[in-house]
Amino acid sequence: MAMTPVGILLAAGRGHRFDPTGAASKLLQPLPGGELLVAASARVLLSSVDTVIAVVPLDDGGVGECLRALGCIVTVCPDADSGMAASLVHALRQAPDAPSWLIALGDMPYVRTSTMLALRAALEQGAPIVVPVHAGQRGNPVGFGRVHREALLALRGDQGARAILKAHPVSVVSVDDPGVVSDIDTVADLLKTSTLG
Repeated sequence: MAMTPVGILLAAGRGHRFDPTGAASKLLQPLPGGELLVAASARVLLSSVDTVIAVVPLDDGGVGECLRALGCIVTVCPDADSGMAASLVHALRQAPDAPSWLIALGDMPYVRTSTMLALRAALEQGAPIVVPVHAGQRGNPVGFGRVHREALLALRGDQGARAILKAHPVSVVSVDDPGVVSDIDTVADLLKTSTLG
């Protein structure tokens, strides 16, 4: 079996902080350079691993279509609205036999390819958990080795994998990449001209 991690792109959030009415899909907003937010997030992950599984909610407004066109394997999580854990568990079930997983967020478009490749390398070298750190701050994406599969599949709620990160040793990859701590939560975030890419 190839040791390359499977990429997971979590793109099932509703972005209520971006638009409390739910009318505007945060992930389909154009960045200052014109690329759609979720497309930019997916592109970097796609360039770094062989397979990317993207999780979208029911009634995704076109997010799945966008990601499918880029080359992601798109899967719909019916209970995505119950929290991030549901989306993560749903994605893991699509690739349960992967040697590891590199989990990226659909609203973090400025992570650099070099960071993704460094995280991938750490997983391939056997790190059970790997996180990027920029200027002393932990960020995303986060990688998990197969040893944590059962714990990941048991996750519930909206905390994601935070409890696993707290309970187990974590390998840190120091990166000069502010993109790992830069997500798009509000319209103001989106309007900032990026100096991160």
